Order: sequence, then C-alpha cells, then structure tokens
Amino acid sequence: MDTKTQLNESVKDAMKSGDELRKRTLRMVLAAVKQAEVDKQTTIDDMAVVALIQKEIKNRREAIEEAKKAERPDLIGDNEAEIKVLEVFLPKAMPIEELRALVQAAIAETGAAAPSDMGKVMKIVMPKVAGRAPNDMISSTVKELLVK
Repeated sequence: MDTKTQLNESVKDAMKSGDELRKRTLRMVLAAVKQAEVDKQTTIDDMAVVALIQKEIKNRREAIEEAKKAERPDLIGDNEAEIKVLEVFLPKAMPIEELRALVQAAIAETGAAAPSDMGKVMKIVMPKVAGRAPNDMISSTVKELLVK
C-alpha cells in the first residue's frame, strides 16, 4: 500500500475513533499532497509524498523552536504530538554508519576531492537514501567527509 493510501485510510480511522489530533494532522498533510499534485498537474509518486511528510515534520520542529522562544508550552506539546503522528508514515530511518558508507562510496565513484564537488556526490547519494534520512543530515555528512 502506498503512503498516500495509508494516509487516507488513517484519516478514516481517526474519524471513526474520534482522534481529532490525528485527523487534523493527516488532513493537513493530504492537503499539502493535493496542492503539490495541482501545482505539478500530475499525481506525485510515493517518494514525493514521503518528502512532503518530512517537510511537514521539519516545519513542526521549527515551530517548536519558535514556541520555546515564546515560552508557549501548549504549542510545543501540540507540535510534538503532530510529529509523532507523522513519523509513523516515514520509512525506517537509515543508521548514520550506513549513510556514511553510501557517501564514501559516492565520493570514490565521482572522484570528489573538495567541498565544491558536493553536488556530484549528492546527486548519487540522494536516490539511494530515498527519504530514509533528513536532507540536512545527508548534506552535513557529505561536507564532513569531503573536508577530510
């Protein structure tokens, strides 16, 4: 079952069980998916849906940081709960050791030697990671290994 179908089924389950938080959170993600499909004028694939979920989680993490600055524990709790709901739909996270190995293999494959070669390495690594690690983690690992 693809991620978009899982999201739709989970919304139905949340409506039946009366889980307002889950229902609201999943509807927001589905709205983002529909908007992306309208913008691209096509149905988006499973990897794009996973990327949208990751983006939603990132937005909520940023909102948590802002809520901490504003001393709003209610907003912090809401966003943390929404993150937990969304994380269920992400693929199993890639261990950092596996990511490092992929990056090192890509560096060897491209012959990258300097931080200016980062784009070449990222081009090879991104499809292999396929949503199993956050983009900022991937880019920081590539930078770290290219500087050495």
